[in-house]
Amino acid sequence: MRRREFIALVGSAAALPLAARGQQAGKVYRVGVVGIATPVSEAPDQPAVRAFVQGLRVLGYVEGQNLILEFRSARGQFERLGDIVAELVHLKADVIVTSGNPTARAAKAVTTTVPIVAAAVNDPVGDGLVQSLGRPGGNITGLTIRVGSEIEAKRLELLKEMLPGVSRVAYLGSKENQDWEAPWGKSVRTAAQAMGVTLVLAEHTPGQYTDAFTVISRARAEALFVGPSPVAYGDRALTVGFATRTHMPCIFLWREAVDLGGLMSYGVNVPDIFRRAADYVDKILKGSKPADLPVEQPTKFELIINLKTAKALGLTVPPSLLARADEVIE
Repeated sequence: MRRREFIALVGSAAALPLAARGQQAGKVYRVGVVGIATPVSEAPDQPAVRAFVQGLRVLGYVEGQNLILEFRSARGQFERLGDIVAELVHLKADVIVTSGNPTARAAKAVTTTVPIVAAAVNDPVGDGLVQSLGRPGGNITGLTIRVGSEIEAKRLELLKEMLPGVSRVAYLGSKENQDWEAPWGKSVRTAAQAMGVTLVLAEHTPGQYTDAFTVISRARAEALFVGPSPVAYGDRALTVGFATRTHMPCIFLWREAVDLGGLMSYGVNVPDIFRRAADYVDKILKGSKPADLPVEQPTKFELIINLKTAKALGLTVPPSLLARADEVIE
């Protein structure tokens, strides 16, 4: 963690009202955090996890005092998710926080009693995670990164606006997440057909992108559309590196990829989602039931453009896009 961020975290904890810091006195809570791709040793340094921990600190939960955080990662092995959740249940975790749909599904299959906060999920009703957004039922609630699939079509429209002449776009999708056949994948395919854009499917597995990158290069794709799987989020540096080496414009769902040098992104603020997940954990630890906590839907989608990358690619960003961008990285 960078020194400035550390000072900010310490300062925020120190500024807490005494009542807030003392409200959990005498009880040490155990919270499990389960990811798919990021190694456990690197989890605390991830932007989303940092935001989650900071959110807990603001609410009065401090590791080593009244909180034990159990970070776990499947390291790309989806079949391990069930065992990981079972381990956290055995450890008597008070709450389990999951990232993405596959992890939430695995948690739901393992336990119906331990509260689960499912962060950054797609269409939780359609995926069978909750009964409804307003009344989730069961032991799961959380926060979505989208409710419908329209945002994926919107992302392709923005890429087309950036590159008016583009006609061949590679769709980088996760095999395990079945991005291509999922509603969001179908939405992109429908939009591409309407725009006269040919989509080339390039599928990857966690941490393994060689075959997918070969497909993209051989197809002579003019741009790259990165699917929304949590695995791709964890592996974003690999994709940005490929795009940089091949001078390929790309669009992501998450701004963290643009911070690394990706051209543009359109989607929710993922760290903010995990910061809000801390609020859900707090409510549950204070006695609220997941069944009664409505699933939070995104209210804002951010357009982030990396102007430095655009210049390196020889692109002139249309004024219409610049005017709508929430942030331009120079």
